[in-house]
Amino acid sequence: MAILEVTNIRKSFDKTEILKGIDFTLEQGETLAVIGSSGSGKTTLLRCLNFLETTDEGRIVVNGETLLDAPEQKKRSDREVRAARLHFGLVFQSFNLFPQYTALHNIMLAPQLHLNGRQDAPDRRTSQAEIERRARGLLEQVGLADRADYYPHQLSGGQQQRVAIARALILEPDILCFDEPTSALDPELTGEVLKVIRSLAERHMTMIIVTHEMAFARDVADRVIFMDDGVIVEQGTPEQLFGATQQERTKQFLSRYNEQ
Repeated sequence: MAILEVTNIRKSFDKTEILKGIDFTLEQGETLAVIGSSGSGKTTLLRCLNFLETTDEGRIVVNGETLLDAPEQKKRSDREVRAARLHFGLVFQSFNLFPQYTALHNIMLAPQLHLNGRQDAPDRRTSQAEIERRARGLLEQVGLADRADYYPHQLSGGQQQRVAIARALILEPDILCFDEPTSALDPELTGEVLKVIRSLAERHMTMIIVTHEMAFARDVADRVIFMDDGVIVEQGTPEQLFGATQQERTKQFLSRYNEQ
């Protein structure tokens, strides 16, 4: 069974339909790259999956549990929505770190808040120590063990994005989502972030990556979706999408990148 099943996701802003019926599945341990021109609906799709936008229609199922059935979503409590979000982690384009906290505390904040909200919370002193241990381990995993006490303004863009990845990982989401994680970085810093994402793929972390890095999508993804004008035009393995595409619109999009 697929870890994620997305069915007929539709989303409009005012009278403009952005997503026009999105259907796909994602297997455990699979890396899915989503490519397409600006305005094709890629970011809106991620925001719907992470419950940052309210969908107009559609269903989202994770591990057999229905997290979203659009006709019923208005009846859901804030607590239910927060619980649904825990299945997903999201790394934004622009890092979104809290400037008043160190790298370590940016990572620790979400699990601390989650702990404080639990009625059945275990011994808090032990739990806080465990959260810090895990946060430091994640900093080491992304190559920033020596930057734990640095504030965001003391870190490069690439380092900030790696902290953001660690922050998303600490809640152990079923699916980790990236929204063009290198778009705010210069080429020199892009490589260090892609290296971390590549290492996650090698560990079979289940991921959805919206990206404009075509070479990275081709080399790292297990499957690629090409979106245009709010629909999935084509999907398949990187070999199928980049080497034997069937759709003229996909060919036109990829040809622009091949010319660069």
